[in-house]
Amino acid sequence: MAIANLHETIQSHIMRRNQLNLELTQLESQKSLAIYAQGDLQRLFSEEKGSVINYFKDLFENDEDLQCQYIDYTELPEYEYEMNIILARHEAQLAELTAWETAIDAQITTNSTELKEIEAFLESYKGMLSTNISEDFNYGLNG
Repeated sequence: MAIANLHETIQSHIMRRNQLNLELTQLESQKSLAIYAQGDLQRLFSEEKGSVINYFKDLFENDEDLQCQYIDYTELPEYEYEMNIILARHEAQLAELTAWETAIDAQITTNSTELKEIEAFLESYKGMLSTNISEDFNYGLNG
């Protein structure tokens, strides 16, 4: 009975170890996606910002009244308003992606810690069984 319980315990630890390895692989994939998404978000931010800059630059250069009122296109009230909208949206999206990546990192840490504990248990069982088997076979021969 004790051997069956020990076997069941070892098998459950091995199964959990395999589950954790799979989860860690999936989490690493999600982390790669989060990093890619941050790069993609930065690219989109730069493109959108460039588009707004080009629009207001063209508007300023083609309107003599605006050139008389302002030194350059960056002083146009609408320019600053549009740039603030873009920046606020970018910061909100970046914060969301950063929170997602932080949650993934936390789960990776948790799973890695549990995996190390399971590995330690399995090594302990292995050592204990090796010692017990060795002592059982050497019984009475060392005396």
